[in-house]
Amino acid sequence: MTGTLLDAALAGARLLPVLTVPSAATAGPLADALAAGGARCAEVTLRTPGATSVLRTMAAHGGLTVGAGTVLTPEQAERAVEAGARFVVSPGFDAEVVARCRALGVPVVPGIATATELMTALKAGLDTVKLFPAEPLGGARLLSALAAPFPRARFVPTGGIGLARLPDYLAHPAVRAVGGSWMATRALLEHEDYDEIRRLTARAVERSTR
Repeated sequence: MTGTLLDAALAGARLLPVLTVPSAATAGPLADALAAGGARCAEVTLRTPGATSVLRTMAAHGGLTVGAGTVLTPEQAERAVEAGARFVVSPGFDAEVVARCRALGVPVVPGIATATELMTALKAGLDTVKLFPAEPLGGARLLSALAAPFPRARFVPTGGIGLARLPDYLAHPAVRAVGGSWMATRALLEHEDYDEIRRLTARAVERSTR
């Protein structure tokens, strides 16, 4: 069920830019740059004081489907959806967050790092999880090891992934999408280098559709 809702929210996109935006003033130009680079969706992490304002602005852009990341509580999930989030991502599994997202009618993607955590998510009726942090945990090799005994599980690996490793993940049949922050790093955002963000996004989109 989660996967079907998530696929609809992502409109089939398999690349998920993960954004930690230091200033709400950059939200509009950032959305323009991502859309110009060919991105169709983005995850705004709730790690900065102005994250809800960023989420609201980007959700209103019209060229992107925007979700909320680093959602740790049911209250954060509710505020994110009120601001326009079409999906919710959490770094770990929290039953209350999952329940609130279901009540709100939005797909939720909890983070997992072990087989035990994956079993907990599957038992809760979820079929799509965030493998986090993917690269430090073992990357595509760990993903394959987890996918083998759980054939109905689908993954959104995130954490430490760059353009060079993107094809390895996308080639795996259990991967629904890949999340990454390399297209819009904090340094690029602080320097308001939207041309570079557009360029990096375009390269990633091209790689993800080969």
